[in-house]
Amino acid sequence: MARLVLSRDLAALAARDADIARELRRIGPPAKRERPPGFATLLRIILGQQVSVQAAASMWRRLEEGMGGAIDPAAFVARDDEEMRSWGLSRQKRGYARALAEALSSGALDLARIGRMRDADAIAALVTVKGIGVWTAEIYLLFALGRGDAFPAGDLALRVGYQRLKGLAEAPSTSALRDLTEPWRPHRGAAAHLLWHSYANPPLG
Repeated sequence: MARLVLSRDLAALAARDADIARELRRIGPPAKRERPPGFATLLRIILGQQVSVQAAASMWRRLEEGMGGAIDPAAFVARDDEEMRSWGLSRQKRGYARALAEALSSGALDLARIGRMRDADAIAALVTVKGIGVWTAEIYLLFALGRGDAFPAGDLALRVGYQRLKGLAEAPSTSALRDLTEPWRPHRGAAAHLLWHSYANPPLG
């Protein structure tokens, strides 16, 4: 449950991995991605699943406007499907969003308690909610809880980022990436930040 300290963790990674040290010299350190823990952040991660960054941002903007800034589980559950559809939420996303809001409202999911759990236990608790997979749970641990070793290996940008970093012929699979990044423990959260930064800044030529 070590907390992510980006500069410290990147320095530790660079000391043990020459490719990371080289990439840091090429593109500089990434900015830390942080969001407040709670319903709104987890909901936003769910809505961002399998859609473009632009589509997710548009959906979230309309949802915020529609809810008047009061994004809490009870207020969300009270909204009808027609209104959610006007925000751009598909039937599947409406179902996932409602499942999360209802789990929090009923007490079936306690995000404060999850914040005190070990990473593996927190992920196991989160994925009991329909619509929350391992990727979503790991993103929440990294961005909202600041867990230093959280690493969403199913993220395509991380897979491609690793491929580029190591000069591989193709991007590793999710399971392969988990194995390949074992030497980066317990600093894989910082590694994820660097790989996203690298993905967004590919080498020229």
